[in-house]
Amino acid sequence: MRTGRASALTDTGRRRPHNEDTFVCDPPLFAVADGVGGAQAGEIASRLAAAALEERPPGSLGTDTLTALILEANNRIYMRALGDPEAAGMGTVVTALLVDETAATIAVGHVGDSRAYRIRHDVLEQLTPDHSLVGELVRAGRLSTEEAEQHPHRSVITRAVGTEPIVDVHTETLAALPGDLYLICSDGLTDLVRDERILELVAAAEDDPEVAVQSLVDAANSAGGIDNITVVLFEILDGDPVPPPAPIAVEPDDDTAEHAIEPESSAVVSPAAQAAPVQRHGAGAGGRWLALFAILLTIAIAGLVIWWSLKR
Repeated sequence: MRTGRASALTDTGRRRPHNEDTFVCDPPLFAVADGVGGAQAGEIASRLAAAALEERPPGSLGTDTLTALILEANNRIYMRALGDPEAAGMGTVVTALLVDETAATIAVGHVGDSRAYRIRHDVLEQLTPDHSLVGELVRAGRLSTEEAEQHPHRSVITRAVGTEPIVDVHTETLAALPGDLYLICSDGLTDLVRDERILELVAAAEDDPEVAVQSLVDAANSAGGIDNITVVLFEILDGDPVPPPAPIAVEPDDDTAEHAIEPESSAVVSPAAQAAPVQRHGAGAGGRWLALFAILLTIAIAGLVIWWSLKR
């Protein structure tokens, strides 16, 4: 299998002054981050999370990769909030999918109440649990799904990235099939557009991701647009996996060959080493003696010129 067409769209909506959502649509990684916090802190948090996800090492796949990336995002957001009183308490929800074409699997990493869905054989299935107050009540059997949709506290989340020093990341691995469509969206869509309508709109778009994401955003805005709306949609197709770009080999010269790190090495350059100053100009030990001689010679010539001028 291989990843096919993909599209993403984010919209401020009709009520909010700015957009606190951020998305990643960079195959094989797809994600939505919906920021929470006062002022523009939520926007900062979601962007920090997206930046951490985009630093995925090439070739790294699976739930361990997603967990590590989300934990890194958590640390960056938490430390930023500690150093900025205006950002205190900021955080973000994150839902990320990572495609492994060779293994024909989808890794899921999730914190919060954004959602991932799968459309398979014309059936829409929610893949992620809502880490929210009403979500917990539904799973405990104390609320029905219909009651949860109208509950006054349905937007209260119980888990977020960056609000605490550590976060519990929900992960799982799903088998993927050709013909699958995967949808990731913020609650700006799902709070206003029911699952049945989402499926209808995607079907009406004839499974075209670009048309579908626009239709879904328009539907949420038509229903009131009370929150930011972000939608990411991609398809899985039959076919051979697309090989990653081959690394560019650099032949070391004779002077640097002995210092080259082998490709399989796991060596990490420390921040201190990275920050070490590099002397790009200057003389070595022998050069310093030549420089000193040149200075003395210059002084002697200058003295001779002055003496000759006075003598005349």
